Amino acid sequence: MSQALVRKAAGWLLGLMLAVAAAIVGVNVVNNTVASPQQPVREYLDALRDGDGGRALGLLRATVPPSNAAMLDGTALQTAASRLANITIGDPEERSDSQVLVPVQYTIDGSRLRTDFLLQRTGTEWLFFNTWAFVPSRLPTVGVTVVNASEANLNGVPVNMPAGQNSFAVFYPGEYEASLNGEYFAAPSTRATITSRDAPAAPLNLLTEATERLREDVGQSVKEFLDGCAAEAVKQQRLQPDCPFYFASTNNVDDGTIKWTITEYPEISIEPFDGRWVVAPLDGKARVEAVQQSAFTGAWFPLDEEVDFSFTTRLDVDGDTIKVTPLLSY
Repeated sequence: MSQALVRKAAGWLLGLMLAVAAAIVGVNVVNNTVASPQQPVREYLDALRDGDGGRALGLLRATVPPSNAAMLDGTALQTAASRLANITIGDPEERSDSQVLVPVQYTIDGSRLRTDFLLQRTGTEWLFFNTWAFVPSRLPTVGVTVVNASEANLNGVPVNMPAGQNSFAVFYPGEYEASLNGEYFAAPSTRATITSRDAPAAPLNLLTEATERLREDVGQSVKEFLDGCAAEAVKQQRLQPDCPFYFASTNNVDDGTIKWTITEYPEISIEPFDGRWVVAPLDGKARVEAVQQSAFTGAWFPLDEEVDFSFTTRLDVDGDTIKVTPLLSY
């Protein structure tokens, strides 16, 4: 009877030991997975991919510096995170004061990059399971400048650019692309990759240029002005009309024979200057035809001359409307 009890007790003891061992293994498994310091990092990266800036900010325990917050949520944030590929969360590396460093490796446009997150153990749950949180930090910023414009696009989102510049708080890691693709003004896109809270990002400078559409529209306005001026000169039968072109002659000209035509229209060049857009001086050629009488012999003979002309304009752009004002000096 005593031997049976011993065997039974031994069985119970073995079962208890196995249960304890299983519990220890279970605790270790949980502490190495859902209760590991990598778990907050996984959740943070998921929040970035979802464009959930509020959740990401709470997990990161970061403060937002004085700046524009357009990149901290929604499409702009999703775009920044979508450019990360081949993400690998490494094993935690021990630091002092119950802190660990969790490395994250990934690629952006084929380049291998790394971001290190610092976390600290904040306690336990259910006596056994560790709890981890990011060490509080401050979000980095990306500066953007644009020539002669008050708006731009950053990660596909329209943003205001007062006085042609602004600063944007951003999450990391991520890539941020600035561009300007207006009807009349555009700038090649430029990118900044943000890998940590401490590494300063070079400002994104948008070098705005006039588009071909603006040059065409300004050219059309200039052409209409010159053609109209030539037509009015013919109507008034003037060799020296109120136009950029004129012809001086000491001979008498037969009234009704004067004809002006534009033979070479100006090339249009538009450049930024002193906070506005200016059209470079406009150079062209005009032809005057008439029948004239020599002041010396009295003979009549044809007048056919090509003259060079040059003038300047003022360009005003308001949204989708342009105004070209010729500036003539007589």
